[in-house]
Amino acid sequence: MNFKNSLEGVFDAFNRLQVLIVGDVMIDSYLWGKATRISPEAPVPIVNVVKREKRLGGAANVALNVQAMGATPLLCSVVGDDPDGGDFLRLLEQHHLSLEGVVQSPERVTTIKHRIIAGAQQLLRVDSEVEYNLTDFENRKLEERFHKLLDRADVVIFEDYDKGVLSGSNIQHFIQLAKERQVPTVVDPKKKNFLSFIGCTLFKPNLKELKEGLKVEFSDENLPAFEAAVEELQDRLQAEQVLVTLSERGVFVADQEEKIYLDAHLRSISDVSGAGDTVVSIAALCVALRTNMAFMAGLSNLGGGLVCEQVGVVPINKQSLLKEAQQNRLFEKHEHRIA
Repeated sequence: MNFKNSLEGVFDAFNRLQVLIVGDVMIDSYLWGKATRISPEAPVPIVNVVKREKRLGGAANVALNVQAMGATPLLCSVVGDDPDGGDFLRLLEQHHLSLEGVVQSPERVTTIKHRIIAGAQQLLRVDSEVEYNLTDFENRKLEERFHKLLDRADVVIFEDYDKGVLSGSNIQHFIQLAKERQVPTVVDPKKKNFLSFIGCTLFKPNLKELKEGLKVEFSDENLPAFEAAVEELQDRLQAEQVLVTLSERGVFVADQEEKIYLDAHLRSISDVSGAGDTVVSIAALCVALRTNMAFMAGLSNLGGGLVCEQVGVVPINKQSLLKEAQQNRLFEKHEHRIA
């Protein structure tokens, strides 16, 4: 894809992309209140409710991040035919996101995570969910939606939260379909299907997921062991690129020829929730534009840090990211390899 030889040109090119996001969706529910006394019934705080809110989570938060970057998200998932599923569809409509790729099933429970917060302290989280794989009927319906949306997609994001929408069989089917259409695939994995994404374009675990997925253990400071694990992962998945988020230590990205460490930027961290969703969204847009690996990792690293300054799961602010990228001269560092 052609775009102007500038950072602003890259950000403008994001607006013309369509991104297919397939995986587990959920509702992030928040109850904010004040806790000033302890219950006489049990040694727990009594929270007086001040505000309630429901937000899109999981793969749907990735869709919000893609939308916030100016691209068009095409969300593909399965939710329950239940009240929470109805709330989820209404939230999609409120955010002007298409419902065409979402399957409702009476045999499934919509995932919802209830968080109870007093002041800035999260006191409790209550989850309602199932983690078993889709039924044959549900999987057929999901595949039908995926087939339909893939023809419009510039890149596919697999967003796996181990809730059962993605499985070893449908993952390989989806990757093969994308390859046939020369559509790149980007993966945000979890433990259960970690090694199922053979042949993907970009694989993006965090350090904990890398260790769990490969069943290896080493100290975070042991860089030779870490890099050996990444090489093993590349060999087993035949992935073109691997991007590992390292929390406060930044990110690491590698392909078959190059390895790059990028430090995290100093920030006032409020909440790390949803940072991985932001990172994979930005990375996928860069993969769709075929920017170079270092620029992709650098911009994703900036975006992930920015959302950590906000409380709760929130999408990236495109103008804030553009401003930070300009201040860090991100484009100039890699312009000889961007286009």
